[in-house]
Amino acid sequence: MKYLFLALAIIFEVIGSSFMKASDGFSKFFPSVIVIAAYVVCFYFLSLALKTIPLGIAYAVWAGLGIVLTAAVSVFIFKQKLDLAAFVGIAFIIIGVVIMNFFSKTAH
Repeated sequence: MKYLFLALAIIFEVIGSSFMKASDGFSKFFPSVIVIAAYVVCFYFLSLALKTIPLGIAYAVWAGLGIVLTAAVSVFIFKQKLDLAAFVGIAFIIIGVVIMNFFSKTAH
């Protein structure tokens, strides 16, 4: 369940971040409400995940995958372009998350 909670926290963080763009600086009511609701749900699930996952690992996975997925949303939904440096940076984030989860004794 701990990784389900973490996955839900990541999904709601990406929803919140995506709607933050759509809220246009919190000037649009419904996207702004979705931002607030998504982050409340996100932090609730993150707090549940933190009951059993070490803080450093949970936060690294949450932030790292949140960045990667939010970048994907920016490309596919908002039609923003990423350059080579952005793709290299995203690759490093993914590599870092994999290293922490599979090679760090902290994760176990």
